Amino acid sequence: EGAINHGGSQFEGMMRYDARIAVEEALKEKGLYIGKEPNKMRLGLCSRSGDILEPMITPQWYVNCSGMAKRSTDAVRNGELKIVPADHEKTWFQWLDNIRDWCVSRQLWWGHQIPAWFATKKGERGVVKTDMKCNDRWVVARSEEDAYVKAEKLLGCGRDEIVLERDADVLDTWFSSGLFPFSVMGWPDHTDDLKAFYPTSLLETGLDILFFWVARMVMMGLQLTDKLPFHTVYLHAMVRDKEGRKMSKSLGNVIDPLEVISGCTLETLLDKLEGGNLPPKEIARAKKDQQADFPDGIPECGSDALRFGLLAYTVQGRDVNLDMKRVVGYRMFCNKLWNATRFALQFVSDFDPTPNILEELMGSGKMAVRDKFIISRLMACCETVNDCFTNYKFGDAQQAAYSYWMNDVCDVYLELIKPVVYDKSEENKDNRWAAQAALWVAIEAGLRLLHPMMPFVTEELWQRLPGRGTLGDSEPESIMLAKFPKCNEAYRNSKCEESMDTTMNIIRACRSLRQQYNIANKVLTHYFVKIASGQLEDAAKSQTDDIKTLGKAATVDINLDEEAIPKSVGIVVVDEFTTVLMDIKGLVNYAAEIKKLEKQLRKTTGPMEQLETKMAAPGYEDNVSDAVKATNTERLEGMKKKAADIEEAVQNFKNLDEIEKAC
Repeated sequence: EGAINHGGSQFEGMMRYDARIAVEEALKEKGLYIGKEPNKMRLGLCSRSGDILEPMITPQWYVNCSGMAKRSTDAVRNGELKIVPADHEKTWFQWLDNIRDWCVSRQLWWGHQIPAWFATKKGERGVVKTDMKCNDRWVVARSEEDAYVKAEKLLGCGRDEIVLERDADVLDTWFSSGLFPFSVMGWPDHTDDLKAFYPTSLLETGLDILFFWVARMVMMGLQLTDKLPFHTVYLHAMVRDKEGRKMSKSLGNVIDPLEVISGCTLETLLDKLEGGNLPPKEIARAKKDQQADFPDGIPECGSDALRFGLLAYTVQGRDVNLDMKRVVGYRMFCNKLWNATRFALQFVSDFDPTPNILEELMGSGKMAVRDKFIISRLMACCETVNDCFTNYKFGDAQQAAYSYWMNDVCDVYLELIKPVVYDKSEENKDNRWAAQAALWVAIEAGLRLLHPMMPFVTEELWQRLPGRGTLGDSEPESIMLAKFPKCNEAYRNSKCEESMDTTMNIIRACRSLRQQYNIANKVLTHYFVKIASGQLEDAAKSQTDDIKTLGKAATVDINLDEEAIPKSVGIVVVDEFTTVLMDIKGLVNYAAEIKKLEKQLRKTTGPMEQLETKMAAPGYEDNVSDAVKATNTERLEGMKKKAADIEEAVQNFKNLDEIEKAC
């Protein structure tokens, strides 16, 4: 209560603040007062009320944890309990190998009241519950009735002579939380729920409460049930702001997930600060930080983008330095997924899938290399994602699924099959069916792979696939109920994947040549590919149509005789085995290109010469810092390289112009 106790003589019963003044007055009356002066000290203040915190020493309840802690460390060391990531085992051992008695008393208004009663006889004096000498008067029991039975034996008298006073303290929150895995199942009674659902399998929580909660659950589970409450602990990273600071109201950097999902204006963010309980100075600082971090507020991202973005961060280690721009980037991926799938649906609008479409496709003998490639990449993605989920590598699973959709489906396969699907001639019937079937399988299974990471958009798109509701009694009503895709090794095809790698290298070279010579998209060009004989040559010849599609070519010749290749060609060397040439005769206005390059050269040489003059000035070496000199040297080297590249390009165009005129 903060009042002076019976040992305070004339000041007994006074509140401590009044007693301090009274003591000063008493000293003055006795002539013992010398004076007072300020004394600097550090005072604990309540963050809410601003009151000074004054500790009051009282007896507390403790739990001896040494035996429980040893069993808990042994469980990790012998592999019964697995902590993921494993590097957190060091924290586990650090805490539990150096365990101390656990103070479980808390002076709060809420919580489980400590089941301990102080027993006295009626009229008995000199027995005080705060006196450690009277500790033998405490009885611990499950109920007041049990406490009376124990008190009768302790005091040797009848119940009508006994006074029981229950301790007002409550148990530490972590003590109550430590009972959670089995208390919710009806423990200490042996209920059906306890038998069916305890122990559990996996606990997922934050690394910051590994000792405070996880260790307490393990210790109490082993002590009270003789079983581990779970066999695996997965510790997720801590979410911080983009600068690595812990999220705090006073810093104004707390991000509410609902605000990310639905979007939030800067004005709303600032108004929330005013509605809190922060001091004015902290409100001003928090507003300044929020205006810097979210000048336009938080854009609407949706829950799928937020979930996918957080998964991406789990590969970086202990902390997630959350940058909203990255989450917005995954919102763009959601849009890409939506648009790509909706676009692909037009390719399969007249396609009728069957319950065993994948098996029928693989056994049809109608598949081109591109079709075998996408199915092989799908199987590889299934294998990777399943393996990552099994080993709790959620970030790697996210990256694998993202790469499959962006690189394999959108950038390659969708583009390759456009001319195949658009060609509805009878001669192309089998090729078109194979492309449609492979696309349907790639999208349907790809959506199931993504579903745990992006549940809402994948459900919506999955329901829109053609054939939904016509695939038999075993067809699930929702993607949530569909089987998760697994890899079928028989459908992996490394040869087709290698062939596609070769083809894509050639296509990238074709695109580079078109960009280098500013060839318009509508203009189809003539390519000549020089490639090593054998498997590489076979790959290029088998996918000539694919090279024409993505390389925007009218003609692609593989290993044509040197005499048949014109002199007016642009060249890109892919590697020691492959070179791609493009006939540019009549496609390039050399004079105009040279003029543009010479203009770029003048813009480059001007600043370059100024920097050279600056670096050659007297006193530069002595007066300029090493950091600035290093920066200037790096800038100068970059400018020189750019100027050299431009000069080389100008000379190349002049040479080509002369060759074309000679022809």
